[in-house]
Amino acid sequence: MAGHSQFKNIMHRKGRQDAAKSKMFSKLAREITVAAKAGLPDPEMNPRLRLAVQNAKAQSMPKDNIERAIKKASGGEGENYEEVRYEGYGPGGIAIIVEALTDNRNRTASNVRAAFTKAGGALGETGSVSFMFDRVGEIVYPAEAGDADKVMEAAIEAGADDVQSDENGHVIICAFEDIGDVTSALESTLGEAESIKTIWRPQTSTPVDEERAQSILRLISVLDDDDDVQNVYANFEVDDATMAKLSAA
Repeated sequence: MAGHSQFKNIMHRKGRQDAAKSKMFSKLAREITVAAKAGLPDPEMNPRLRLAVQNAKAQSMPKDNIERAIKKASGGEGENYEEVRYEGYGPGGIAIIVEALTDNRNRTASNVRAAFTKAGGALGETGSVSFMFDRVGEIVYPAEAGDADKVMEAAIEAGADDVQSDENGHVIICAFEDIGDVTSALESTLGEAESIKTIWRPQTSTPVDEERAQSILRLISVLDDDDDVQNVYANFEVDDATMAKLSAA
């Protein structure tokens, strides 16, 4: 698996997701509010909002929190967030994309730039690395959803493009514009997904050793901890032995 999925797997094994649940809910709520403000406050009439709500439910976000985030948008309450994408290179020249929702562009840019600089990387212009990634849909199921063959068959039937399965679960990739239809089709055979989102998927990944991987993961962790940052993607890859060491560290 490439850097984005590997990072999530490592953090999951460390139990970090449980410890940061409130931060995750805050980011999910921010996306719901922005999606609701960008269109109608009805998930059935607003594809982006529907996707945000589906992902929030998949992460066990309470229904009250979801409804509150939508009401905040429809009532004109809360901050006005804007979407910002940062692109740059991390340790070892690894390409990194950072997606943020912010009410203060200067603050977010300063924090992101500082994180890159401290890690020995550098921010670039918009478009400087995104050409090395594809914008696709990512649907994640836990290992309990079924074996690799069952999930592969369901994914093919649903119109997905690719499936990656290991002991941690199944990552299903589909075209960006098909994520709604593929998600609905998968739910009928596999049940609710663990995560549903659009991502930047590396076209090719750069292998890195343990030391370099640790530096990259530290940078991604710092970025991910920023309240304004929604998602971080990178085009690095580590082998199974290195993965095991990083997870055990």
